[in-house]
Amino acid sequence: MGFNLMAINSNILQIQSVNEIMKCNDLTEQYGLFLTLQQAKELVETRLQELNSNGRIEFGGGIVEKIIKEFHDSPYLIMENYADYLHQLVEIFYFYKNETMDLIGDDELIRFMKDSFDGVCNGSLELLAGKELYRMARNLRYGRDPYYSEEDEIDMEEYYDQY
Repeated sequence: MGFNLMAINSNILQIQSVNEIMKCNDLTEQYGLFLTLQQAKELVETRLQELNSNGRIEFGGGIVEKIIKEFHDSPYLIMENYADYLHQLVEIFYFYKNETMDLIGDDELIRFMKDSFDGVCNGSLELLAGKELYRMARNLRYGRDPYYSEEDEIDMEEYYDQY
């Protein structure tokens, strides 16, 4: 009987998650972006699959909604790529939650993802996942600021050669 109760609770949580994602359409429609009910269900499924494949447990939800709310005004999202990019962003998010050893909060990670995606990555998910988030995770593991870049370091020898 306990198993059936868990299944019912799981279904209720999934329905709530789908409803929360659908509410995001109120915000995104002004940018020409919206999700169908089927796309929202698929995003919830992607979230569950990524939690499982990354060995994570999450109480509540909201990651998909947080990603939507952060990325909704990106100039690189258009209706034709919107749902696909959201799936990939959810996958990237959970992968890098593990890679950062949870040294960064969800909101900060999502903000970093958006800043990088719209900034140096120019809308490239490949650059985001393969370069910027890799660098950020490495920085965190070495106790550095997530935005630290070795390119920001002043080459002191070069500096002194100027004078």
